[in-house]
Amino acid sequence: MSHADNPAGGAGQSIHGRQSAALPASADLVILGGGIMGLWAAVKAEMLGLDTLLVDAGELGRGASGGLLGALMPHMPDKWNDKKQFQFDALLSLEDEIAEIEAATGLSCGYRRSGRLIPLPKPHLRVIADRHSKDAETCWNQRGRRFHWHVLDRPFRTGWPAASFAEAGVVHDTLAARVSPRALCAALAAFLRAARHVTVVENIEAERIEPEGNRVVFANGDSTAFGHCIIAAGWRSFPLLQAISAPLRQPVGMPVKGQAALLKAEIDPTLPVIFLNGLYVVPHEDGYVAIGSTSEDSFEDAFSTDAQLEALIARARALVPELGTASVVERWAGLRPKAVDRDPMVGPHPDHPRVIALTGGFKVSFGLAHRLADAALATVMSRDPRLPASFTLASHLLAASRPDARTTKQA
Repeated sequence: MSHADNPAGGAGQSIHGRQSAALPASADLVILGGGIMGLWAAVKAEMLGLDTLLVDAGELGRGASGGLLGALMPHMPDKWNDKKQFQFDALLSLEDEIAEIEAATGLSCGYRRSGRLIPLPKPHLRVIADRHSKDAETCWNQRGRRFHWHVLDRPFRTGWPAASFAEAGVVHDTLAARVSPRALCAALAAFLRAARHVTVVENIEAERIEPEGNRVVFANGDSTAFGHCIIAAGWRSFPLLQAISAPLRQPVGMPVKGQAALLKAEIDPTLPVIFLNGLYVVPHEDGYVAIGSTSEDSFEDAFSTDAQLEALIARARALVPELGTASVVERWAGLRPKAVDRDPMVGPHPDHPRVIALTGGFKVSFGLAHRLADAALATVMSRDPRLPASFTLASHLLAASRPDARTTKQA
């Protein structure tokens, strides 16, 4: 099944923005990449009235952002720090920002603050979960909102999840949410279709950045001069950034393969997401349930599915008996961007401040992208991006300048 045919992802919704016949000679802001990061950045640039060119190597929202899962999960509420605060604020604000996009476009993004369930199969996990419940009373009670992390003695609902996986109880948190990745990308692209300040060009890949001349050179030989350039091209961002950096001892990032599946089942879409040992079961609208995802650092074929996904589907059917006979309507595989230090990679290049990174965060992108885009645009506008220090491009470049711990250990 193709992305366009998937009923869970906004069937029939074109995600093409306003097209230009040719690349313009210059733009105040060039955004490379039309996934969730680049789309939010272009939407925010339109709101700021910036003359913007958004260029994607393929079609908008068809890379890693065109996946199935859409789980928006908070960090554990213990050991609170600036990263957890940033994520909390982002997850809190996303609801309103999506509502604005839906109002402007008339399109649903499939968003719901559905909460999350974490089965506790062993007694020692109950002890940890009870401690987190007390942490949440403090850390998740902010901005006039209160979210809880309660430990239930039995499954949230019969079979959701199966009782055999919850012998010590089930965590129920009310901060988590879900969204349809494809529907959100479609709505953001529809917003840009009506934009006054943003031009979208698809199916042209950036070949290199020439920071000395403030220019992007594309694979077709064309080039565009920029005032600022935001690199939001997912895993393709890493070689572009690597090429304009001093020699590094490690790559600044790598692609990580993920596999997921979409099942057709008459599951209540208001039910919480279930998470257990890397497996997500995400109920979406119209009787669709997403299952995911694998996380593969090594692979032979980036876009094929295999036995790893079949094993994941089997685990999901055992965890949720109602999925036992549910038909698989789509199997999906794609590459997600993992920065060298794992956190999102955002902000100006220390040697080329007009070039700004907006990538990484391969497991948290949909929950943070709108706020990370704000930070990238703040840099363009010469404002404080207000980012955790570990999110900055400078921090990641420093990490990449150190020896690879795995290589050192092997030596």
